[in-house]
Amino acid sequence: MSPLDIALLVLVAAGILLTSYLTYVAWFEDHPAFCAEGSGCDLVQASRWSTLLGVPMAFYGWLTYIVLANMIWNGRSKSSSGKPLLIVAVSGFAISAYLTIVSVVEIEATCPYCLASFAIITTIMVLSILRRPSDWITSVKEATVIALLIVGVLHVHYSGLFDAAAGPEDPQLQALAIHLADTGAKFYGAYWCPRCQEQKAVFEASAIRLPYVECSSGGRGSALTKACAAEKIKSYPTWTIKGQRYTGLQNPRSLAASSGFTWKD
Repeated sequence: MSPLDIALLVLVAAGILLTSYLTYVAWFEDHPAFCAEGSGCDLVQASRWSTLLGVPMAFYGWLTYIVLANMIWNGRSKSSSGKPLLIVAVSGFAISAYLTIVSVVEIEATCPYCLASFAIITTIMVLSILRRPSDWITSVKEATVIALLIVGVLHVHYSGLFDAAAGPEDPQLQALAIHLADTGAKFYGAYWCPRCQEQKAVFEASAIRLPYVECSSGGRGSALTKACAAEKIKSYPTWTIKGQRYTGLQNPRSLAASSGFTWKD
């Protein structure tokens, strides 16, 4: 095994460890170490760019590093394996660069963990180029085209064209969601409840701001969580607003009227 392959494997191992940790944190809704609530790191991790199709972006990064590790190990010291390796490395770099630019320009915050991953994938890309497959110039061109296409699709996705929940927040829905949370309203539901998912979808990209309380963390048929048992929740979704209880799917206008929010037509 060449020194270059060893260096690549060390970097990929670091990337796997980093993205494994971030994926674990994202799925268990915790804050990464040294990432205080409200910090720049927290803002990035909680942004709409932190997930894709409901899956943490960190998990896609983990998959990328796993694929790279497999390619490097199976193709060690073989220049013919350089082209697919280069395509994956350049694509990973392009996605990471796009998300880094978004965090600086759109979110106006940075996450040390994300920057570390960006540094790792950038170095992997450079070393993959130095690995020089026989047709490396053509390979770089092809990899760049593929990477730009992937980033283009991502950008369109986050514009809200495919999924409104992934796009920019509607100012009025955002204000209503914040108002509901600030006035003590609660939205009780279960992750497996279709109506609850519909309720969140009504708020599009602002759904993350809703005062949601999970009632069935153990799955369908499991005992109610303490918060829901205390409120004697019997159906999902259930809203409690200003001492009143509302069951079933609620539209924004109804929630606005119940909570005293001024809805502008």
